Parts: sequence; C-alpha cells; structure tokens
Amino acid sequence: MRYRTIGTNPDTRREVSVLSLGAMLFGTATDEPTSMAILDRYVEAGGTFIDTSGNYAFWMNGGQGGESEGVLGRWRRSRGVGDEIVIATKVGGRPLAPGTSYTDNPEGLSAKVIRESAERSRERLGMDRLHLMYAHIEDTRVPLRETVEGFAELVADGTVGLLGVSNHWTWRVERARSLAAAAGLPGYEVLQYQHSYVRRRTDRPSQLSADGDLGATSGDLLSYVRENPELTLVAYGPLLRGGYVRTDRLDAGLDGPGKQPRLAALAEVAKETGATVNQVVLAWLMGGEIPVLPLVGCSSVAQLEEALGAVDLDLSVAQRARLDAAGVS
Repeated sequence: MRYRTIGTNPDTRREVSVLSLGAMLFGTATDEPTSMAILDRYVEAGGTFIDTSGNYAFWMNGGQGGESEGVLGRWRRSRGVGDEIVIATKVGGRPLAPGTSYTDNPEGLSAKVIRESAERSRERLGMDRLHLMYAHIEDTRVPLRETVEGFAELVADGTVGLLGVSNHWTWRVERARSLAAAAGLPGYEVLQYQHSYVRRRTDRPSQLSADGDLGATSGDLLSYVRENPELTLVAYGPLLRGGYVRTDRLDAGLDGPGKQPRLAALAEVAKETGATVNQVVLAWLMGGEIPVLPLVGCSSVAQLEEALGAVDLDLSVAQRARLDAAGVS
C-alpha cells in the first residue's frame, strides 16, 4: 500500500492509504458479513481510509440513515480497531423525515445540526473523536459563517479532527475557507467530489446531483486544488458504477465528444500493462499532476482485490501522456 498525508495541522493531520474504501451500502445492499469481510481484507492489505456518512443509506431497504456507520462501529469494536484506521463521515444530507429526500427536506448545515449529527455519528461508530467530517451538500438557507463556526467549535472541543466539504460550488468552498482563515478558525482541508477519467459533459445536468453538475469536478475546482496544494481531493464514483466494464451503463451526462477517444486510450493502456481498465483509471487518478485519492465502493472481496491491484500499477510517462491527451480538443 502507498500513503499520503491529509491536512496541515500537526494535531489533526493524518497519513492515509491512497486508496479509500467507501462503505455507503454496508449494512443495506451489502449484508453485514460481506461488509466485514471486505473491511478485514482492506485493512489486511494496508488500507487505512474508510468513508461513510450519517445518511447512508436511507434510500435502501427502508433504511433511515446510519446503517453504514452502525456496521463500521460493530466492526471496529469486534476487531479492536482504533485510531490507526481513519474514518470519514458526513453531515447535511440526511432527510428530516422518512419518505422524504435529501434534496427537498435535508437536515442542513446549521450549527445545531452539525453538533447533533456529530454526536450521533460518534455513538454509532464508537469513536471519541471523528477523524474527518464533511459538509455533505450545499445549504444556502444557513449563513455560511454559522456553518464555518459550527464545524470549528467541534474541532476546538475535540469532537472532530479534520474538516472537509463535498458537492459544493467552488466559490462557496473558497468563501468558507476565507471566513475561517480571517477568524483564525480551522477550515475545510479535504474536498470530496465525483471525479473520473471520462469527464462529465458541461452542457447538461448531472445524474449524480440534484444541483446540476454540483457533485462532479469542474475545471474551476481542479484549478482551485492545483493552486492550493495543501488541499486533498478525494474522488467518489471513480469507476462510474461499473461503466468502464459495461459502457452501456454510462449515463447521458458522460456522452460527450471525448468519451470514445478516452475509452479507446484506456483499452490500449490496459492491454499494454496487463491491467484491467478499472485499474488503469485508478492508477491514472492516483498518479496525476493533481494527485487524487480514489474512493471505491465494493460489494465483494473480489471487487476490492481488483481495486487494490491498481495501487502498484505504475503508468509510464508515455502512457500517462497518451491518456491525458485523449479526447482533448
């Protein structure tokens, strides 16, 4: 396994594995024994960075949210897992009532909700301090300063270590970080967005977010990370829900002019390296000009094994240049 440091504060920064494991469907679509087998194998392989959320997975099998955190908590206790494994969770995307949606009835990002959600997450996970907590989705109803101060209070009292943000407009991320810096408060240091090799079209709404392309990386977000190297970019959905293996599963938001050249370049490099297309995508993300930590969701140990194989896949300079140039007009 390879590792990378996230965060800049000596008191909260952590070294994490370059491959992050998504636990979104653990305890719902992925049953508990399978979930624990995947977690065991991930840690055995040197994995140390697991992702969940307080709202996972309210939409599955009559779930209410918290099912994923519950499985992780039981796994931590049964295996004696401590702070050597970094757990990231999120707040803001849980519906306020059963049968409603995070898009029309979300808990939001008020200071009160942030604190209450953190306490629920800590209880489910069995943790004294959450290693990393993200603001999950935008909440324009609450003043940004209140959200910034709400998160900072949790860091000050030791409830949370690192702060992150997901699915926000880039200008709002910068505004929040500027407010925090001006007040001498901790700000967002980890950014989690949908990002992959085949990029989303910019002329039609995304299928992944109710806010257009809000959940997907854009040119300005990548530029922002490039200009602020202290930030860490975590990429969810890097394998496009199996779309690289079954291209008929790629949604319309990915059907741009660069798709076919990029898929062709992937196939060529996979053949040259003897790797799978998925492994080439993950290796491309991990070793790019802007290093990205891919977040992979696995429903079986076999799927995890494939992803783990990407960690030691070193693409040549020529192969990376070919992948970068494909489909770029």
